[in-house]
This record gives sequence, structure tokens and C-alpha cells, in this order.
Amino acid sequence: MPDSAPLRDAVAQRMKEAMKAGDKVRVGALRLIMAALKEREIEARGAGKIVSRADELAILTKMVKSRQESATIYAEAGRAELAQQENAEIAVINEFLPTQMDEAAVIAAAKAAIASTGAASVRDMGKVVNALKAAHPGQMDFAKASAIVKGLLGG
Repeated sequence: MPDSAPLRDAVAQRMKEAMKAGDKVRVGALRLIMAALKEREIEARGAGKIVSRADELAILTKMVKSRQESATIYAEAGRAELAQQENAEIAVINEFLPTQMDEAAVIAAAKAAIASTGAASVRDMGKVVNALKAAHPGQMDFAKASAIVKGLLGG
């Protein structure tokens, strides 16, 4: 069974529970997650690949980031009800993501990745960020991690 089965199964189980409870917002968010995972699985199958756990976490992270941007835009436009809906979806998606590392942990992980890759300058930044992505999928905001790595490499 591929790595994607447990996450899809967990989402499906939580969707059944939400349906029984009559929680429409939660059911909607879980359906969005299922659709995104299924779409990625179909893409991967077409290319002869299997969706990894890191791919699943990247999808969920992207979904959260998109909703955070939308919630901010809605809040600035005075559409509190739409911002609230986006925030509710974020809460549901976050249930399936590992806990996020704090800044100190990201710095420590970045230093370890720099040491393990032998990075010496900003030119090696890609290797370091890829090592972080492999070692800590879904556990940090890689845009912020990239800025930290750049700072540590003297960029």
C-alpha cells in the first residue's frame, strides 16, 4: 500500500465523523483535502510515480498558505464571514500537518543541514534547503527557512 493510503484513510474517517455530526464547514474542508490528495495521486500515477508522505504534506502546507492569504485579503476587505470560513478550513487542514517547528528549532536544523551538506556560501543554499525539506517535511515554512539559511551562509 502506498504512503498516501493512511492519510487518505484518516481524512475519510474524519469526514464520516463530521457528516454524522452535521458539521458542514468541517465536511467541506475535508472534501477539499481529499480532492487535492486524489488529484495529486492521479498526476503521479500518470507519471508512473507514487505520492510520498512529503508530497502530501507539501500539498496540505500549500493549502494552508493559500487560505491564510485569502483570509488576510477578506479581512482587509471587511468580509469577516469569508475570513472566518478560511480560518476554519485552516484549522481542519492543520490537524493533518505535523506541529510546526519554532524559530530556534528551524535555526538549529538549518545549522545541522549546513554542516551535513558542507555548504560554504549562498551558492550552496539550494542544497541546504533541499536537505531541510527532506529531513523536516511539513514541519516548517520553507520560505522563512530559506531566509534563515541565507543569513547563516552570509547572504
